Amino acid sequence: MKRLNAVAALLAGLLATKTVDAKPNILLVIADDAGVDVSRCYQLGEQQALMPTLEHLCETGVVFDNAYSAPVCSPTRATIMTGRYGFRTGIGAPIPKRGGTGLSSDETSLFDLLNTTDYASALIGKWHLASAVTDLGHPADLGVNEYFGMMSGSVPDYFDWQANDNGTTVEVSQYSTTALTDRSIDWINSQQSPWFLWLAYNAPHTPFHLPPKSLHSFDELSGSVADIKANPLPYFQAALESLDTEMGRLLSSLPEDVRENTMVVFIGDNGTPGQVARHLYGDKGAKGSIYEGGTRIPFVVSGPGVDAGRSDALVNTSDLYATIASLAGASSSAADSINMVPVLHGEPGGRRHAYVELFGNNRRGPDKAGWAIRDKQFKLVTEKDQPAKLFDLSADPLETTDLLPNGNDAVQRKAAELLQAATALKQ
Repeated sequence: MKRLNAVAALLAGLLATKTVDAKPNILLVIADDAGVDVSRCYQLGEQQALMPTLEHLCETGVVFDNAYSAPVCSPTRATIMTGRYGFRTGIGAPIPKRGGTGLSSDETSLFDLLNTTDYASALIGKWHLASAVTDLGHPADLGVNEYFGMMSGSVPDYFDWQANDNGTTVEVSQYSTTALTDRSIDWINSQQSPWFLWLAYNAPHTPFHLPPKSLHSFDELSGSVADIKANPLPYFQAALESLDTEMGRLLSSLPEDVRENTMVVFIGDNGTPGQVARHLYGDKGAKGSIYEGGTRIPFVVSGPGVDAGRSDALVNTSDLYATIASLAGASSSAADSINMVPVLHGEPGGRRHAYVELFGNNRRGPDKAGWAIRDKQFKLVTEKDQPAKLFDLSADPLETTDLLPNGNDAVQRKAAELLQAATALKQ
């Protein structure tokens, strides 16, 4: 309980929501493989981790109830980097560690936009937008001036891993969540101008493991391979708690005036892994699925000028591109990115439709290619070699009942309307 009390004590001074005149600092925190079911801010299922720092952000910020990502990591990160869906960038599945095609450096990246402003910027943490072996210069090719982190989709060992440090491979023998936080604190402390930091934790992605005891509350876990395999959920939760502890440490390290002028954005990059979430979503699947379990994510924004509360606006990870650019005073014209700043200030906004997709060589089991599109109430799902399905998410949020097999004319019209919207999107 000492760890929990310490975190609670830190929260009192974090992230006041008053409006300030200075340009805001922007901190984007990505949790790897964290769907809405991991957070008490959403109360879906019974497996939420204890994350007081995130819960405080939810209390002081905007919690988006209808936020969507791609169902796997590389496509989501590409949408944030470019403001464009995967069918435009070619990134529709996880990029393999060796070979594969990475995100083209011809794209106008979010960092390219920020480089036109007075913002300092950095990306620390998981990249997964190119080969981890041959493309060590890929972050720089996309306008990232400062990069440190893991290039591939995961690390074999959280305590012993390789990092790309601005194009040079280095060995790291420190718990990765802590190492990335330390690097972030050091970078922020060296800044004299407004800054943007994309902090991409690799937690709680596999391998499931036992984090350092000081970072979480699961004192009874053995950490044995057999125990982790038999019951991975508490280890997954311990990794989330540890992420939350370190995120709290980062925020508490900021001087008060910097904290008050920092916009914090927290998201997951896709749904929770099936090993710890499949019981909730059933045969619809979790991570890797274009259903809700794979694509609905936590999305929270807290900071200066934010009108705290919950928003039912539809939002996609691609919208971070235009939103962050707007906060930094840059202009963007990405095809699939909506500026959500008005929503942060309590004004109407958001998108008419949210769209998700999965395509390409997933290299992991059967081909789950497909796409889905939703409006405020209904969602159309089209999987490869399967008939389309329509769900009423307002009445059936876990997508248990397909309306199309016995649907009336109104149901058929709604499916046709959503199909037309997706077709228009791709033109």
